Amino acid sequence: MKKFVVLIVTVFIVWSCTDNGPSGPSPDDFDREAILVNWADNIIIPAFTHFSETTAQLHTSAQNFSAEHTQQNLDVLRDSWKSAYLAYQHVSMFEMGEAMQLRYRDNLNIYPTDTSEIEDNIAEGNYNLELPSLNNSQGFPALDYLLYGLGENDSEIMANYTSNSGAENYRTYLTDLTQRIDDLTTQVLESWTSGYRDEFVSNSGNGSNSSLDMMVNDYIYYYEKHLRAGKIGIPAGVFSGTPLSSHVEAYYSQGFSKALFNQALTASINFFNGTHFEAEVDGQSLDDYLDYLNTMKDGADLTSLINNQFQEARTEAENLNADFAAQVENDNSQMLSTYDELQRNVVYMKVDMLQALNINVDYVDADGD
Repeated sequence: MKKFVVLIVTVFIVWSCTDNGPSGPSPDDFDREAILVNWADNIIIPAFTHFSETTAQLHTSAQNFSAEHTQQNLDVLRDSWKSAYLAYQHVSMFEMGEAMQLRYRDNLNIYPTDTSEIEDNIAEGNYNLELPSLNNSQGFPALDYLLYGLGENDSEIMANYTSNSGAENYRTYLTDLTQRIDDLTTQVLESWTSGYRDEFVSNSGNGSNSSLDMMVNDYIYYYEKHLRAGKIGIPAGVFSGTPLSSHVEAYYSQGFSKALFNQALTASINFFNGTHFEAEVDGQSLDDYLDYLNTMKDGADLTSLINNQFQEARTEAENLNADFAAQVENDNSQMLSTYDELQRNVVYMKVDMLQALNINVDYVDADGD
């Protein structure tokens, strides 16, 4: 009889650990608030704080260049733009609260930028950057054009700010763009630090309107649509059937698109694992949640599968040219291979992870993938 009881218990345990048996611990039993606290205090707010510092410096550099338009000040402004653009990759996925209300990402990073609209805005001078219709003529991509795309060389670019007719309008537009980036970022950061953080953390239940469900959806949406598709898939022609080299991020600066992609991938990996911003410390996050649920995929640990696939994508991307436009034009197959590695994690996270966490997808997938 004793052996029979042991046998029954053993069978139950084995059955519980298989993909098709009972799911084990309930997702509702995990301390979801601990994840939200770690995200807010150790990732989101520190990342926005750092980004706000870089946007303030970006605007100061633009003002200095406008006041004293020298090649040296242009170089400093370009460096400030790069620093801020890299820092932006660590906050872009957090379209929650005030950022969602402002459509923050749309104001800061729609590319390719509309150069004709930029030129019209500068010539006419009566633009209103708060209008959604002008989202694609502002933000970092518009600055990319203004800092690198106004001529074939630096002398031609500088002429637009110094000797050409309308030079003052160019300088004004430049500082208006940096002012708007800084103002919007300050607004989002202040929202997090003046009350939204507590609202976010306290909304720790389950359901479509809970902070965790919404944040996980936003995270996967960002990974799928902005990292995988925006930075790699669209320029590679995955959705159009034709490579679109002009659709890469930071097109005009040439040689910066890969750095932006790497930062965005790092930010995505760190968020999944709860790694504190700019620190080698891991707090509670999605990896811990999946481990608590003992989530398996075809007999393998899902957390390990996701992290291994992140590294596969990073390894594949190491072979890319620093300038993604050049990569698309010279050997697009490498872009397509990187896309494929990124896509595998879309399945792991959007299907397997969401199913394990009992979270429903809250956005429409219309790109046919």
